[in-house]
This record gives sequence, C-alpha cells and structure tokens, in this order.
Amino acid sequence: MDLSRRRFLQAAALSAAAAGATAACGGGSGSSGSKDSKNLTLWYWSGGLSDKVVADAKKHFSDISLKTSVVGGDFKTKLLTGLRAAQSAPDITGIKGEDIASFLPNANRFIDLNSVGADKLAPQYLSWKLKQATTQDGKLIGFPIDIGPCATYYREDLFAQAGLPTDPAKVSAELSTWDAYFKAGVELHKAIPKTFLINNIGSVFSMIVGQGTQRFIDEDNKFIGDQDHIRTAWTTAVKPYTLGIDAKINDNTWNAAISGGTLGTEIGAAWHALDISNAAPGTKGKWRVASLPGGPSNLGGSFLAIPATSGNPEEAFEIISWILSPENQARGFTDAALFPTAPAAYELPALTGGDAFFGGQKTIEIFGPAAERIPAAYEAPADAAVSAPYYSELTSIEAKGKDPDEAWKDAVSQAMQIAQRQGVK
Repeated sequence: MDLSRRRFLQAAALSAAAAGATAACGGGSGSSGSKDSKNLTLWYWSGGLSDKVVADAKKHFSDISLKTSVVGGDFKTKLLTGLRAAQSAPDITGIKGEDIASFLPNANRFIDLNSVGADKLAPQYLSWKLKQATTQDGKLIGFPIDIGPCATYYREDLFAQAGLPTDPAKVSAELSTWDAYFKAGVELHKAIPKTFLINNIGSVFSMIVGQGTQRFIDEDNKFIGDQDHIRTAWTTAVKPYTLGIDAKINDNTWNAAISGGTLGTEIGAAWHALDISNAAPGTKGKWRVASLPGGPSNLGGSFLAIPATSGNPEEAFEIISWILSPENQARGFTDAALFPTAPAAYELPALTGGDAFFGGQKTIEIFGPAAERIPAAYEAPADAAVSAPYYSELTSIEAKGKDPDEAWKDAVSQAMQIAQRQGVK
C-alpha cells in the first residue's frame, strides 16, 4: 500500500520525536550564483507541486533556465545537507508543513520573502497560513503552496440505514459538536455492528488540537502540554474508545476498512478525499462531506522558500508567485489535490464543480468556509517532537487497553522530558 499523506504526517511526528532535534542550518554562507544568474534550480517532492504547472513555469519564464528536481527520500535531510554545502543548495525549495516551524530559528538561511514582494501579495492569501512561516520579528521564510482544511467524510448509504441525517447541510448542523458526532456513532454502530465511527482516537486528538489557538508550547517557549486545552482534547479523543465506536486502526488495514464499510466516517483534510477514492473506488457516489464537529481545523500544507544562497531571489520569487497564483493553485488542486491557499481560487471552476465520487456534491461549500476560519496558532520549532508521546499513548490505549488516565500521565511526563531536551522551559 502506498503511504497516504495522512499516514506520512503521522509518521513525521513520530520521527521528529525520535530525532529530538530542530533544524540547525549551519555551514557555509556563500552564494550558489551571481545576482544576475539566469540559471535557477527548484527542489520539491513528488506531489508537492503540480508537475503540469511546473512544466508551464519553464515555458512562461523563457528567459530563465529553470532546472527542477523531484527529490525522493527524506526531503528535509537532503535540504539541510544542501543548505550547509551552500553551493549545492537550490534557488527555490519546498518546505513541508510539518517542518516549517523547525526552520524558523534559522530564518537567516532564507530570504525574507517580504523583501522581494511577498508583502504586497499577502492580502490575497490566508493570513493564518502565512503566520506559520513567519518569525516572531516578522520575517516570512515560506510562501504557502497548499493547506488541509478538515471535514467529516461519511457514507450516506450507511447513515440512511442507521436512520441518521444524510444531507450534508443537516449532518453539518446536527453533528456540529463532538458529543453529537459520537452519539451518532453509537446509533450507527448499533444499527450496523460491523461499522465504526472513526479509524483511531489519535485522529480525533489531532483535529481538536488544531481547532484551538494554542498547542504544546507557547510563544515564550514554555511547555503547556499539561494545560486544560490539551487535557480537554485528550479526554474528548478517548470517548469513542470508551463508547465502543473506535475501529482502532493503526496499521495497514485501513484500505480494507474503508472499502468494506468498517468505517462509516472519516475525519480528515481536503486532500484525504484522494486517499479515500484511491482505497475504495467501488464506493464512488456513496460518500458525502460535512463540516467537522467542533469547528475548523487544518492538517498539512506546505511552502516554497528561497535559500539565502539563491543567485537571483527577485526572479526566484517571481517564479514562486506565478506557480502559486490563484489560477495555478486551482490547477494544482485538479492535478495533485493541493487545496489552494488563495481564497480567490475557491471561486474558480476547478473547485466549484460537483465531485462524482461524493455524489456530485460541491465539496468546496464545506472546505472553502472552513479554510478561511481556521484559527491561527503558534507552532514552536519543537512542537512536533513534544506532541509525539500523546499519539503513542493514545495508541497504547487502543492496542494494549492501557488506562486512559495513566496514559495521560505518561504522555505528559514523556513530553516534558522531550521539551526539556529541546530547551523548552
């Protein structure tokens, strides 16, 4: 099974904890080219940009030699190696959303995009997403490629069989809170015993944390992973387990579960629609999309940046702004399921049409408003590493029957130890 973007993000969080280190971009500071260089390089990963838009960028900027590389393997590690070597660094690079916070302490290794025109374009893009790539003193090191506004994917046929509402507007209204959503899950499981509400409780925890304005570390570099907002997210996430509506899927059985009706709903980002359709093509037309219980949340979304060694940062940003224009972001949504960061794209045909997999539903009517209402939250460089124990302990509850209160204590204890090693107060 190919690694879905959701599973990749989960794995990335655990890898960050294991690494226990933020991105230290030390090394040479020489330029990879002269300021009038017309030979520019662009690095990104497979699926990170629309290959069609990138190919057209080469034609559009015909006076520039734009060499593009789709970098496989551990992109962050290879980028760090390039930044240290200076001469091998690209002129434009992708930065994955789960990595952006770890690069902020070394913002001097990148061009402040506001100095090459990003400040003039910023009003066209989502402010909360721009904030993720902005240092505390106002430097912008990444321009947003995409985001992952979240929603509830549900099987309309199974909801009908259980006597639950089936219209997306009614589902959004009647299942607008986590408790209402869980209550519907109990009814669904009672009517169809083989069907569960969620795949695992870690996904619920992730969504609820993303609905808040605080995470695990505050802007004063203080650990807050033991405070009420995280404790409430934990307690809420555990409820599906105690109610018996948790499928407890934390392995490669997800594909079979999604295609066989084991999962009546999925909570996930806009790009997760591609995971579902790829895993369960035989369920085409049976799925619908409703608003996420509890309010908007985001999962994923990456950036383009310009290393400080770039030979021509002004020209590099012209390329970035062209690739990420609203029109080309709409194409990116069609080509690579990259949900746009420019709201103007939400009005374009690529996003306003009905989706056959979801019974012809215009899913932008759910994802668009959610994207614009996602709360801005500070994400510290060590956030991914510090958050990992919570997910591990939630899995221990499901896999080993660990007491949720004991799991909570262990998660906090482990997170505090990681935070201390990361220099968090």
